[in-house]
Amino acid sequence: MTPEEMAGVREDLEAFTAELFDGFFRADQRRWGQVYVRGLLLDGRRKSVEPMAIRLGEDGNRQALAHFVTTSPWNPAHVRARLAWKMQDAIGPEALIVDDTGFLKDGDASACVSRQYTGTAGKVTNCQVGVSLHLATDRASAAIDWRLFLPAGWDPASPEAEATKVARRTRCGIPAQTGHVEKWQLALDMIDEARSWGIDIPLVVADAGYGDAAAFRSGLEERNLPYVVGISGRHTAHRADARPVQPAHAGTGRPPKMQYPDRPRSVKDLVIATGRTAARPVSWREGSRPGNSRSGFKRMYSRFVALRIRPAGRGIRKPADEPELPERWLLAEWPAGESEPVQFWLSSLPSGMPLATLVRLTKLRWRIEHDYREMKQALGLAHFEGRTWNGWHHHVTLVSAAHAFCTLQRLARDPKDTAQD
Repeated sequence: MTPEEMAGVREDLEAFTAELFDGFFRADQRRWGQVYVRGLLLDGRRKSVEPMAIRLGEDGNRQALAHFVTTSPWNPAHVRARLAWKMQDAIGPEALIVDDTGFLKDGDASACVSRQYTGTAGKVTNCQVGVSLHLATDRASAAIDWRLFLPAGWDPASPEAEATKVARRTRCGIPAQTGHVEKWQLALDMIDEARSWGIDIPLVVADAGYGDAAAFRSGLEERNLPYVVGISGRHTAHRADARPVQPAHAGTGRPPKMQYPDRPRSVKDLVIATGRTAARPVSWREGSRPGNSRSGFKRMYSRFVALRIRPAGRGIRKPADEPELPERWLLAEWPAGESEPVQFWLSSLPSGMPLATLVRLTKLRWRIEHDYREMKQALGLAHFEGRTWNGWHHHVTLVSAAHAFCTLQRLARDPKDTAQD
């Protein structure tokens, strides 16, 4: 925002941050929380403390801002809970989206920096990785929770522990009880936290980085949460009409358990065997390219195959005392110009769901990519220059607050407005 634009929304911002930081005991924390969010919203190439302080003018106390974000003892979970309550009411979410994003680093002094894969760079590189949860509908979304992923090299209890990284834990302020936890488990932990705040989760959406983990899917099922998650084509399954049979019993010992007579096939093979003629055209939303729709944008369109299947393989949980594997949706995208399907999803949504609805909910994941782009390009998500665990969690929470404020302003101007991909 320009200073002139900020002047026009300053009163709204102060009311928003007053509500968000109401749980702070100290007036100076409430003040610097509002100032920090304002600094993130003001135009500027860098959103680290020093350039923000310059742009903030008379409120630009660099030392106070640095202290607030890095060492001030406030709990970001309290702010996130208030943010989640507010955005749940404003958005009316259809789904909770799980994903992670990379924070590229040149050095190795920041908490949890390691050489690891991140989709941000599309390769293994030196970075931090943050896992986040976002409330979403097609028209709006908001980040409500974060976890900084701690690689195994930073965990003294891990066989992969690296002495140099473990030695930096104290300097980075990493809590002693914090160890290496897989990203999908961090996501489940945050889902539990969001539910403890009273957030309703109608559906969980995630890409194959999470959907490929059977333990993640089982965790959602144990929590009675419906999901639609990406999976790789190598996962195996039986068709829905497959039935287990009782193997012959020799008459001694315990009778063998019922088994499926045929080996499961990869989900890719199941879709290909169904044939490309089974693919149906679906348009699910308007994109960012000019088109002939009423809004002037081209609609997103592709072809999809939806099958009812019974996922097989390790980690698949059968219902108690039931010989049959659970039935799920397999959704595959098979564009007209491709010789085979290009993407796969597994879903526990009800069997009678229309294909268009299944596709639209599956494709809601675009919102989290949109949020990451806005928060990184406009609000300084990756600009934090501190090195501490608490500082990172404080900064991403405040960026989420700034992003939520922008979303609320957009919705106030036009409740039907949908930010384009």
